Order: sequence, then structure tokens, then C-alpha cells
Amino acid sequence: MKLRLTMKKATKHSAYYNFSSTLLWGINVSDTKIEGLIVDANEPAKPLFFSNLAVDSFCAYDRLRGYEYTLGQIELLVEHLEKASNTTRPEKIGIAVPAVIDPSTGILSYCNNLCFNDRPLKDDLSLLLKTEIILANDANCFALAEATLGLVSKEQVVMGLILETGVGSGIVIGKRIVQGLHGIAGEWGHNTMQNETTPCCCGKQGCNETIFSKPALEQFYEKITGEEVSLQEILRRAEKKDSAALRTLEHLQDTFAKAIAVAINLLDPNVIIIGGNLRTINLLYEERTRFKISQNIFNKKLKTPILPSLLGESAIVFGASLLCHDFS
Repeated sequence: MKLRLTMKKATKHSAYYNFSSTLLWGINVSDTKIEGLIVDANEPAKPLFFSNLAVDSFCAYDRLRGYEYTLGQIELLVEHLEKASNTTRPEKIGIAVPAVIDPSTGILSYCNNLCFNDRPLKDDLSLLLKTEIILANDANCFALAEATLGLVSKEQVVMGLILETGVGSGIVIGKRIVQGLHGIAGEWGHNTMQNETTPCCCGKQGCNETIFSKPALEQFYEKITGEEVSLQEILRRAEKKDSAALRTLEHLQDTFAKAIAVAINLLDPNVIIIGGNLRTINLLYEERTRFKISQNIFNKKLKTPILPSLLGESAIVFGASLLCHDFS
């Protein structure tokens, strides 16, 4: 099920909107694009204004000028939103980033595709934009959006997974992100699995991210066949009963079941939501997968609903805007 979004662009009739209500601004920063939206706090699922800018991945990763370049793009996006909405930037803006944020220092780490590592991004953006910045990990923002605006908005404990080029997750309890002492709560993608030895970008071996992310599944298929193909092609071949493709999906099913069982044993969430490229793979929701998960959890009986994301690719930027919302 997909949420139907209506994006409203700048017009000469901006006064039509009720700007006396509280507007929430959210921005999602990635290595390919920066997107932002403005929503009404009273109806946060309906964006009033939306804007995005393409990011030059090479520039964003450049060790010498990538940081300043990306900050400049964020500033430009904020200016676009101001022009589109005919308003000035608010007192605070929520921003999602693909990084771990140290709660005690605000310093970023494990941001592999952007030059944010070891940088005080929150402080620098606050100074540049002259407004308060609320910064959060992108998977945490994804989980917050699904727990607030998605199909599971009445659930107390929500775990949101992002399965695509990497494997990330966020935990939301009572509409509040669980960040943790080190800022790594929910970093399930970097739990290691027994007997797995593939090197990970984090420096360890056998992380979940190296086993059933999109690139990992493509590499698994290549090892079997010697052929380099996309995950989309692997799924197409599986429909035609290609043995290597079916074996790749069985590998996904087995390893995902073992990995998510660890999270269920620790957290016992009311619901698990899957986003990212892999969310459309029906196998993740099949009864056979649930059976395999049940064989790895403590009580051998799986009640936890596992559902695809309602908000899809838009979830992160919605979650960023909700960082500014008062849920008390």
C-alpha cells in the first residue's frame, strides 16, 4: 500500500495556506540528493511544499571541498523552500543524515558517502542557517515517520529497517526515537553473524550489511554464476525458476531470519517495518520466513507483524520534519 502524496509548488496564491498554524520543516541529506518539505503540524502527512536538489556525489565525497559543498547545497535548498512557501525559515529545522551522531559531542561518524565524518554538522549548520538544527540518523527518521504517519501509528514500540545498499534500522518507543548512550541504538546492520567473514566498511567482518544488503545479494549471485547482474534481474530470474536466483533468495531468507531474531529477542517490538529497495521482495513477509524467524527466537512463537513501508522513499524526509514536532 502506498501513501498518495500531493506536492504543492510555489504559486502566487501562497496566502491560501494557513501560515498561522505551526509549520514543520524537514530535510533529508544523501549522497545523490537533498530533499526538503514543509508540513502543517496539524496534518503532517500532507506536505505543503516540497523541493529537492541533485547532489554531485564526487563533490560530496571530496575530502577537500565536499563538506563545504554539501553545506552550501543544504543552504540553497532552504532558500528554495522559503521562496516556494513565501515564508522565512522557522526557529528549528529537522535534518536526517546517513551517519552516527555522538549525543555527547554532536560529532558524526560512519558517514561513508559524504564528508561528514568527524564534523560538528549540527553546530555548523545552525551557524550557517541561523536557526536551530535538530539532527538525526536517517534510519531513525524513517522509523519515526512510519511510527507516526504510517499504518502502525497506534503501536508503542516500532522498529524500522532500511534494506538497500546498506542495512540500517531505527527504534521508536512512544513516538520518540531511541538514540542510546553512544548514538548507535538500532544499528542492527552492524551486528555480526556467526561463520560470516566478509569485510565491512565499519572494520569488522560478517556484519548483516555484508550478507543481505542489495550489493551483498548481487555479489552472492555472482559467486555462484560468475555473472554480474542487478538485484532486479535476480528477482526476474527467480520468477523464471533460475536455480542460482532461487538460491540467492533462499540465502536472503535464511540470513534475514537469523539476524532479525536477535533484534526481536532484545527488543520484542510491536511491529517491524521494512523500507528501502528490498521492501518490495514478498519473500520477506511470507509464512516460510516467519517460520524460520520463529526457530531463532526465545519463545518459538512469532506474533510480531513484519510489514512493508507505507511511506516508501518519502519516509525519511517526513521523519526529519517530525523531529520538530512536540508529541507530549
